Amino acid sequence: RISSMLNPHPPNLMFPIMVLALWGILMTSSICLRQTDLKALIAYSSVSHMGLVTAAIIVQTPWGLTGAMTLMIAHGLTSSALFALANTNYERTHTRTLLLVRGLQLAFPLMSTWWLLTNLTNMAMPPTINLLGELFIISTLFNWSTPTIIITGIGTLITATYSLYMFLMTQRGSISTQFRLLPPTHTREHLTLTLHLLPLGLLIMKPALISGLFT
Repeated sequence: RISSMLNPHPPNLMFPIMVLALWGILMTSSICLRQTDLKALIAYSSVSHMGLVTAAIIVQTPWGLTGAMTLMIAHGLTSSALFALANTNYERTHTRTLLLVRGLQLAFPLMSTWWLLTNLTNMAMPPTINLLGELFIISTLFNWSTPTIIITGIGTLITATYSLYMFLMTQRGSISTQFRLLPPTHTREHLTLTLHLLPLGLLIMKPALISGLFT
């Protein structure tokens, strides 16, 4: 919506939005570290990633637009998978508070594997398509202005921190006595998560399906 307004680049409109996007990456990532509600943490994570997308779109280079499109698709699937995982926990524990849902790996070992894979994807571990999108965006912003590498670097570090925090708080530790006899997971839940992560895996094999749109 804003891309058409920024062609050609008017600096008086471009810079304020760029500052808000980059500052928003740090602020929303930092908020994730303080969250006790699982769904709120995932939501703020999405806002942080969209700060990268906004900054890349404003620069308006082929690499920037490619990175923005790649990250939008990749994080759309990743965030949706995280919300689906949070819902499977909530349906059984009836709480989203991280301190109360610890140690679920003991109750749902297969679901814990989905949590691990999705969180690794969320933090853009190689060789995920999320990493490709973030590399495109970070390279674009670095080429546009060198100091942006400090903000994007710190944002990436915080993203890895809260992704690990989310996994450890929900899966590791001692399980509460009230959650020792929880109903098992269903096939439909595993199918839902497969349909989220399988496209991400397939896009790794042929990222040109996205990157070829702007290059």
